[in-house]
Amino acid sequence: MAGFTMSLNLILLVAMVATNILSLYHLSSTTNFFQSTLKSTQSSVPTVPDHLLRQLHTIRAAINHLTSHQPDKSTSTSSSSPSTTTSRAAAAAPKELLIYSKLSPIASACHNYPDLLHEYMNYTPFSLCPSDTDLVEKLILRGCHPLPRRRCFSRTPRNPSDSKPESNVLWSYYSCKSFDCLITKFPDLGFDLSLEKSKSQFSAYKSELDLPISQLLQIAKSANSVLRLGIDVGGGTGSFAAAMKARNVTVMTTTMNFNAPYSEAVAMRGLVPLHVPLQQRLPVFDGVVDLVRCGRAVNRWIPVTVMEFLFFDLDRILRGGGYLWLDRFFSKKVDLENVYAPMIGKLGYKKVKWAVANKMDSKHGEVFLTALLQKPVAR
Repeated sequence: MAGFTMSLNLILLVAMVATNILSLYHLSSTTNFFQSTLKSTQSSVPTVPDHLLRQLHTIRAAINHLTSHQPDKSTSTSSSSPSTTTSRAAAAAPKELLIYSKLSPIASACHNYPDLLHEYMNYTPFSLCPSDTDLVEKLILRGCHPLPRRRCFSRTPRNPSDSKPESNVLWSYYSCKSFDCLITKFPDLGFDLSLEKSKSQFSAYKSELDLPISQLLQIAKSANSVLRLGIDVGGGTGSFAAAMKARNVTVMTTTMNFNAPYSEAVAMRGLVPLHVPLQQRLPVFDGVVDLVRCGRAVNRWIPVTVMEFLFFDLDRILRGGGYLWLDRFFSKKVDLENVYAPMIGKLGYKKVKWAVANKMDSKHGEVFLTALLQKPVAR
């Protein structure tokens, strides 16, 4: 009986060892199979370019920096009082900024100006927004755009009136406190909201740099091209849009409030002000605009790469057969010939008008360019 039990135990031991050997063999085969499959799959997946990985890393680092940064006293804005600066330097990132960073992306350029962004987002929710128009302009012009949304109520004039234009503006933001002051101080910026004056600005032909609206409409008519919708880039107070409105053409104006109420002036004319900087992608769909005018804000002071992106964004929103009007583009003559003319030429537009004139009393060879260019109907 003892021999039988020993034989049975031996058989069970052999069976268990054999089973384990078979299991190990099967497991190693399966592992090799999955490894080979994984390798083949990985080889078939396209690799992400290094420059995109670097950009993603920069954006992630910027967001982490924004949400953890504590403003330093030495880098705070000069407009802050010592007590305010010290308390802000000692505080952690504003709660509203932390909340928003989890709800929506923040422009990566904001990481260069964390103190300004923290000051902008350091407010009391569900109350009046701070008087920080100047701060808003600083952030937008530095590429921190679009700005994070805030849960506060915008400040508005107490007694607005259509008969008193001054009553529609919060003048505490600006050095001038009336439109009369602006008209006297800046006579050529269009703060005289009289429609007749704004019409005359684009109706006279005094030099080859001028392109009267009547001539523009005639050019479009001769080419069987309809002008219905336009954008005035850097259009200031909306004088061009007002003149086109009188001819049943809708023109939106991009503008910034540089120490003056440009956006309010545009709005008081019953027009649409777009508060966007020149480096911002225009909030307009592709190929829906008939005319784009670039006023004097589009000039040589814009970095060359930024200007090239601007021109291609204007090409994006223009329909085939639409017009791009550079109105008195200012630069040095040598730069116009070697930099800007070739850059404009990359668009492949037809030159309807190309007029260059020397700047009066020029000491460095500056010139003005007025160009009307027509986008090809098809490419």
